Amino acid sequence: MKAEAPDTPAELQRRALRLLARREHSRAELARKLAARAASPETLGELLDALAAKRQLSDERYAEERVRQLARKYGAARIRQDLLAKGISADAAARFSAASGRDDIERARTILARKYWAPAANLEERAKRARFLHSRGFSYEVIRAALSSREPV
Repeated sequence: MKAEAPDTPAELQRRALRLLARREHSRAELARKLAARAASPETLGELLDALAAKRQLSDERYAEERVRQLARKYGAARIRQDLLAKGISADAAARFSAASGRDDIERARTILARKYWAPAANLEERAKRARFLHSRGFSYEVIRAALSSREPV
């Protein structure tokens, strides 16, 4: 089987811009997607540096967009974990997930209301809902506050 020749720098740049036109990418994610097509890691690094210098590639912009997408369904811990997995620095991931965590209680209440129409009838159902929220990345304090606010008066 014949190996494909690596892309020229111009082809590699066009490929990177096509990917960035579809959606934001983190630097690590774009590097992973382009690595097989690059002639060398140095060529790829130079391309990524050039894209970042022109502000066509930005981890900050990617993190803001990703947080906005995930905030509807997940808590701060899950968002931070996702950002770290996508190659965002730990400091930036903590900063962006903390910003999304300011309204975690209200978000947890909304998620519970979408999934469960009535308050928990017993401790077993309450525990099931707590596990559900925990799997979505909410802290125990947020879970406790969200569940207690949904209880009948």
